[in-house]
Formats: sequence, C-alpha cells, structure tokens
Amino acid sequence: MADEKQEILGWDEFGGAARELAASVHGSGFTPDVVVAIARGGLLLAGAIAYALNVKSCGALNVEFYTGVDQRLEAPVILPPMLDVPAIAGKRVLLVDDVSDSGRTLAMVLELLTRTGAEVRTACLYSKPATVLEPDYIWRKTSKWIAFPWSSQPPVTL
Repeated sequence: MADEKQEILGWDEFGGAARELAASVHGSGFTPDVVVAIARGGLLLAGAIAYALNVKSCGALNVEFYTGVDQRLEAPVILPPMLDVPAIAGKRVLLVDDVSDSGRTLAMVLELLTRTGAEVRTACLYSKPATVLEPDYIWRKTSKWIAFPWSSQPPVTL
C-alpha cells in the first residue's frame, strides 16, 4: 500500500524524470554554458541533466538548510568549498536542485548567481505549493514529503 504522506521516487523513475527535465530545457531554447548543482540534493540530477544536454562545464554550491525530516535552519547557509562564482559571470547557467520546497535555498543561490551578470534558469524535480520561487523547469508538483532514492536510507555505518 502506498504511503499517502510520501512521494517515493525510485532510481528508474529518477532517470526518466531527469531526461524529461533536460528535454524541457532543450525545448525551451535555453542552452546553458554551465550546470550548477545545489548540493547535496541537486548533485545527481545536475549531472544527469548535464550529460543529457551535453554540457561539460559543471559546478556545485554547498548549501545547508534541512537538518532532518521537515526540520530546517532559520535560513540557508552556504558551506565550503565555494563555487568559483566569478567564473560564471555573463554565462548562461542552469541552476539545479532536487526540490523547491520553501524555495528559500533556490532563491538565495539564484540571487547570488544573477549578481554576477549570469543568465540563470532553474530546474527541480519537484516543486511544492508553499515555494517562494517556482522553478523555470519542474518535473512534478507535490505537497508530500519526498523520499529520494539517494537519501531515503540512513547513512552507512561500520
């Protein structure tokens, strides 16, 4: 029986979703020079989209906001190592994350990147109703908690 409070994404479905998002980006006519992931959640999706769009220039910005299931810090915090933000000045950037839940992380990073003069578009697998930033490209909308295949199990311990 499916959990009515959770959206469960499997690896196979993730692969198709990433491909659909890449097709949406391509179909819109936006051709990114660089794909930037919001780590950690956006790393795998950004890599899959970069391969699908044949974009070889990739980067990541580490941001912490969630501390547990439905538990957050007061505001998103950028963590080291830092993205070489000046290197993207004037570029076309596809900013990728797994979900725009509150949208605050996406909005913060979008503002940081656009201050360089970059043309930035955003892509997420999911968007939630309370987001303050609706991504340019989304695969699905949901109000449920999302169980991603890369984070649904506890960390490996010895």
